[in-house]
Amino acid sequence: MARKKFYSNEEVHENHERWLVSYADFITLLFAFFVVMYAVSSINEGKYKVLSGSLVNAFKNPVVKPEPIRQDQTPLLIQKELQQESLIKIIEEKKFRRSKKQEVMQSMAKDVLKVLASLVDNGKVRVTQSNLGITVEINASVLFSPGEAQLSDDSIDTLQAVAQVLKNHDHEIQVEGHTDNLPIHNAFFPSNWELSTARASSVIRLFIGSGLDGQRLTAIGYGENRPVDTNDTIEGRMRNRRVAIMILSNEPEKETEIPVSLD
Repeated sequence: MARKKFYSNEEVHENHERWLVSYADFITLLFAFFVVMYAVSSINEGKYKVLSGSLVNAFKNPVVKPEPIRQDQTPLLIQKELQQESLIKIIEEKKFRRSKKQEVMQSMAKDVLKVLASLVDNGKVRVTQSNLGITVEINASVLFSPGEAQLSDDSIDTLQAVAQVLKNHDHEIQVEGHTDNLPIHNAFFPSNWELSTARASSVIRLFIGSGLDGQRLTAIGYGENRPVDTNDTIEGRMRNRRVAIMILSNEPEKETEIPVSLD
């Protein structure tokens, strides 16, 4: 006799209709999707603009003022650009100062030419300008008697007029004495060195007496060692006997002392 099979309460019968649950979920989601699509398609234009403006204002980035860049935080590229800009400014300033200086020197040269016009026409004075400054070359016969270093009476007025032009400026002035190669030996001047230096010093003394600051002035004697013409002719030797007044274009620099030691 066959035995009957008994099933306990824990056993679950297999359900063949479980797909209906998934299908219902899919239909629900599909219905919700079409409802949302319909709602979006019929949205009020005014409300849409309000919503759009609110979103733009909400996500707009606030304006933040940039903090000043400190030197130690400057990126390398920006630092190079700043250095280039600074270098360009320095170059432009130097060009501007050089241009203004040249204008001042040209004006001064014209003023000197006006004062010495008659001597320039006679070939006794030459005025030239270079990057070093203005050179006023005066023939020694205009200023001194042969073999002497005392200024003649006629030359004093001329040099005083030149001094009045130079007094309005602050350029350094270098007065150079020159002679020909004919040797000199008398009770006052053992050689052309002493004669050329004494003549330059005489012009310096007159300039100081005319109101020029002595700190701007320098006297130099070159003797026969800086000829501008040949000493083989009378005309050449006369040209070499001269006093050159140089108005230097460079600004005077302060003297800096550097200690020297054996270490």
